[in-house]
Amino acid sequence: MDGQNYSMTSCSMLVTSMSRIPWGRQRYMWLARTVTRRHGQRDTAQILLLRGAKYLPDKNGVTPLDLCVQGGYGETCEVLIQYHPRLFQTIIQMTQSEDLRENMLRQVLEHLSQQSESQYLKILTSLAEVATTNGHKLLSLSSNYDAQMKSLLRIVRIFCHVFRIGPSSPSNGIDMGYNGNKTPRSQVFKPLELLWHSLDEWLVLIATELMKNKKDSMNITSILLKQKGQDHQDATSIPPFEPPGPGSCENLSTDTGESKPDALAGKQEANADCQDVISMTANRLSAVIQAFYMCCSCQMPPGMTSPRFIEFVCKHDEVLKCFVNRNPKIIFDHFHFLLECPELMSRFMHIIKAQPFKDRCEWFYEHLHSGQPDTDMVHRPVNENDILLVHRDSIFRSSCEVVSKANCAKLKQGIAVRFHGEEGMGQGVVREWFDILSNEIVNPDYALFTQSADGTTFQPNSNSYVNPDHLNYFRFAGQILGLALNHRQLVNIYFTRSFYKHILGIPVNYQDVASIDPEYAKNLQWILDNDISDLGLELTFSVETDVFGAMEEVPLKPGGGSILVTQNNKAEYVQLVTELRMTRAIQPQINAFLQGFHMFIPPSLIQLFDEYELELLLSGMPEIDVSDWIKNTEYTSGYEREDPVIQWFWEVVEDITQEERVLLLQFVTGSSRVPHGGFANIMGGSGLQNFTIAAVPYTPNLLPTSSTCINMLKLPEYPSKEILKDRLLVALHCGSYGYTMA
Repeated sequence: MDGQNYSMTSCSMLVTSMSRIPWGRQRYMWLARTVTRRHGQRDTAQILLLRGAKYLPDKNGVTPLDLCVQGGYGETCEVLIQYHPRLFQTIIQMTQSEDLRENMLRQVLEHLSQQSESQYLKILTSLAEVATTNGHKLLSLSSNYDAQMKSLLRIVRIFCHVFRIGPSSPSNGIDMGYNGNKTPRSQVFKPLELLWHSLDEWLVLIATELMKNKKDSMNITSILLKQKGQDHQDATSIPPFEPPGPGSCENLSTDTGESKPDALAGKQEANADCQDVISMTANRLSAVIQAFYMCCSCQMPPGMTSPRFIEFVCKHDEVLKCFVNRNPKIIFDHFHFLLECPELMSRFMHIIKAQPFKDRCEWFYEHLHSGQPDTDMVHRPVNENDILLVHRDSIFRSSCEVVSKANCAKLKQGIAVRFHGEEGMGQGVVREWFDILSNEIVNPDYALFTQSADGTTFQPNSNSYVNPDHLNYFRFAGQILGLALNHRQLVNIYFTRSFYKHILGIPVNYQDVASIDPEYAKNLQWILDNDISDLGLELTFSVETDVFGAMEEVPLKPGGGSILVTQNNKAEYVQLVTELRMTRAIQPQINAFLQGFHMFIPPSLIQLFDEYELELLLSGMPEIDVSDWIKNTEYTSGYEREDPVIQWFWEVVEDITQEERVLLLQFVTGSSRVPHGGFANIMGGSGLQNFTIAAVPYTPNLLPTSSTCINMLKLPEYPSKEILKDRLLVALHCGSYGYTMA
């Protein structure tokens, strides 16, 4: 075979060249897929290349390298590159192709990077250069956003993957460029600095214009996409980059490798001079921000956010908030860092929670299930070991045992339950399992939860230690609620408002005490409402409470027994008493519950909701009979059923959505639950207590308020139905709720 030129149309055709057998393409492909699973393809390629075989595409344009990358055959790619060095850049450029599977590209580049430190650094530097070029193209408004965005993020994901798995790759942030070191590894990020610099300039420019036009409702009229009377220029004729001054609007971006806010591609005519640059650039800039975050994160230990990135977000806080205000979905499309860094999430929480509940639910599940394989929420696993086999006569204990031993990742993907001695399986059995466990979790025999003052909601039992396994069971209870929420299964349990707050990480306040001790809550309210200077209460920052069955004096803070409560520090006293009663007394139980809950529901994601919405997520949207509601409502403080304001109120209730009716019910009673038997059986802090509407003198912009412990809505005497509806909806959606004294 010496001296002969053999085509390398595909890796299987290398074998054909040796045997001279005219196989069909289907057989070529079969051979390529079989022999290359080990070292056959690599060895075959080595032999043929040594004998002078040519590297040529087949009649469909498919090259040997294409087939090798498609199959993730890094060893054969290594051989091809040895004989044809130019193929190295071909592989790097392949990272931009949507037609190739990303995991196969990773596999090939992972193998190549393991050959030597120099090869590893060369791959990373090349990927960084390609990512930078794609990022600049993305910032060009003439480029296809969707395609360019996907390409950039794809390359950066591959770059970060290779960076992490390189030879002797550091597992901490010590040898990382963004922490100030100038090591060879850190230098691979250098090409990307051009892109981050462009990103920074864009955001600074927008921030400057936002500030200049703040009085004009942030209408950015000075940043115009215009270049009058210019013909379209070829990319090579674009002048060199000169940073714009604040307010500069003539040259914003190019689609060359030097994209900066300096030369807008896709020249706009004069009639485009009123377009808002934020609307046109927010998604593009946000995608580059995501790429920046990914590059910062790959240099940090797992679970840590890069200080450089935190500094970046703080610097551009106002512009990023403007992006999110205009399109909150950016958070889930690109601002993943908010969901992974509580410090940054808190800056945007008020914007996020202002979005409709339904939208947040969709985002919650979209992000919760991202990265999981497509599967039915409840399915029958092939592996018999994945089935949760439980006993009906000991369902709580047996379920606790099997769930604790099960694989969490598999439980997130789907649940299959079978009762011992029964053949039934499927979604109906899973639904029954959750229903039974809902009742068992609050079964008094386990002493885990105790009924609140209204008799319909539950609170962790501070004396649950009487059950030796109580913390293990609390952890199991958290797992069941987390699993139910993960799989959109409803549980028939209603907790106190304070416990929902504990799940969400929201601090409790004295108003929450009403759920377990209404009289004590009124006393705390009285302390806040009155001057206690000369009353001789002799209160100190310590209280007597039950500690493991015995009454003990517990300090609310160090040295609290000797610190008197005064008019100046009474608010602190009330808050500390509340935390003792509602949190400290049950802290081990809360911690155990959250440990199980967070196995299936990340803390950052659940923060998208408030305590009222969490109840709806877990227990569902109740059916509300408005006629029954009207029938069992009382009026006081001057209102009568026939008054115009009352007539308008019920007309509004009829008009609003079911979700808003539930919010109204929660607003006034503290719970979305309509008890069995309807509104006639609604409980208050001291027993049965009808829904009540009380008159309040009207002043402009006054919102309704409520006293949840007595189920009272304090409704101002609005002058029109339109104003009443507007003020009521503002109160419901903006959270102007709370326990107040009647």
